[in-house]
Amino acid sequence: MSGDNYYFGDSVSMHGGLGNTGIVKNQAAAGAGTSPALDAAIAQLVELVAELRAQVPPARAQSIDEVLPDVTRADAEPQQRHRALLAVAGIAATVGAVGQPVVEAVNSVLALLGG
Repeated sequence: MSGDNYYFGDSVSMHGGLGNTGIVKNQAAAGAGTSPALDAAIAQLVELVAELRAQVPPARAQSIDEVLPDVTRADAEPQQRHRALLAVAGIAATVGAVGQPVVEAVNSVLALLGG
C-alpha cells in the first residue's frame, strides 16, 4: 500500500542540505523503562514463585516455568508481561493461603507497571 511506513531500527530524514544533524534511534537501551522499585518487586516475586513452585503439582510448575521469562524480561511486550503476571497470580490463587504472598507480589508489580 502506498503511504504506509514501517520503521525497524534507525530512521534518517534529510530535508535540504544545511544544518542536518541527528538520527532518530528506534531502539530501546537494555533495561530501558525499568526502575529500581520495579526491579526489586520482580526479584521478590521470583523468590516467592520459586518457593511456590516447589509446592504445586508438576503441571502447574511447568506453567510457571513457561510464563516466568515473560515476567522477568525487561524487554517483554507490556501485554505479554501482563498476561504472564496474571497467569502466575491465577496459579498462586488455586493453592490458597500458600499462594497469597505471590498474589500480593504480582499485584505490587502490576501497580508499578501501571496496570
